[in-house]
Amino acid sequence: MRGFKSIADYFRRTNKLYWLLMAAISAYSLLLLKTIPAADNGKSYFSTMLIAAVIGYLGAVALTLIDYHDIASLWYIVAGFCLFLMVYTLKFGKAVTNSGGVNARAWIYVGSQSFQPSELVKIGFMVTFAKHLSILKERGLLKSPLHVLLLAVHALIPIALVHLQGDDGAGIIFFCMFLAMAFGAGIQWRYFAGLFAAICVAVPVAWKYVLADYQKQRILVTYHLDEDSEAALTYAWQQIQGRTSIGSGGMWGRGLFQSPRVNSRIVPVQQSDLIFSAAGEQLGFIGCCMIILLLLLLLWRTLRIARKSNDLLGSAICLGFFGMIAAQTIFNLGMCLDLLPVMGVTLPFFSYGGSSAVCLYFGFGLVQSVAMHHDTPDRLTLQHVGKPGLAP
Repeated sequence: MRGFKSIADYFRRTNKLYWLLMAAISAYSLLLLKTIPAADNGKSYFSTMLIAAVIGYLGAVALTLIDYHDIASLWYIVAGFCLFLMVYTLKFGKAVTNSGGVNARAWIYVGSQSFQPSELVKIGFMVTFAKHLSILKERGLLKSPLHVLLLAVHALIPIALVHLQGDDGAGIIFFCMFLAMAFGAGIQWRYFAGLFAAICVAVPVAWKYVLADYQKQRILVTYHLDEDSEAALTYAWQQIQGRTSIGSGGMWGRGLFQSPRVNSRIVPVQQSDLIFSAAGEQLGFIGCCMIILLLLLLLWRTLRIARKSNDLLGSAICLGFFGMIAAQTIFNLGMCLDLLPVMGVTLPFFSYGGSSAVCLYFGFGLVQSVAMHHDTPDRLTLQHVGKPGLAP
């Protein structure tokens, strides 16, 4: 009887709509991956993603049972483990190369399975950076130039490490998470203005000394895809084929399991970076809109939970998840629609990738923990209830 009472109490406290949205996103993702032919080695994308989703949901439930304050209190363990993972990957990770010039060392093996540590580090960053912000808020140091600079250094560490791994797409996501969390915490506008000015100065320097040749070519050819040039065919082949598949679906699509371009695997990595093209060909404009709508609803509910949080720690965790999902969605769709260059950013929860999916569910679980424990007595007092950057 006590067990049933505990389960009933759990469902009473949890954010039910948030769970329903996640279940709908998972079902849609699995449906799309079921329609994509298996890899050359016979590996089923659907089966792998189903296992990842099960592991992710179990992890998410476990995280909801723990007060997020208790998780954040172990920030030093989280930070140390994340730093170890990134340095280990940089030294011993698996390198991925291709003819387009990509040379990224961003994966390690866990048994026979590959794992991308930066995906887990994103979740760790949600915890450590939120804790950093909450401590500064408690001590009244959020307006201190020195401590704002230290916040930037905190964010720069994972960005620099993924850059050294050759995964600048992940670096962009870390930067967007930093912006969302810092803005939501109430960091003054003048610091963002200074950051923008620094970026403007750094762009030409990065173009000349930081970006690899293949990255420059991807940027240059993005807006010239219709030119039948060797560069466009080499560096934007994914986008050209993905755009064709999306356009071929029309309003309602060509049908699940019977769309010729998906079945013949014309679009490279259509199960991952270009999953949106598979939805476009098979389910058309309506199917694409459903993906966007589901992700927008997820983002909206995340902001609602952030606003209801009683402290900055909880709202910052939610905003970190919001920044990650929003940035990955914008950059992936921009890539698929020829608005942005290819940068190796997946569509959250929809793209194939076991490590990415599992870690995204962990992030979801952290937000659910904030939702379930929002009535916990305040450990940090917010000085302003109407936090900037949060939706009503």
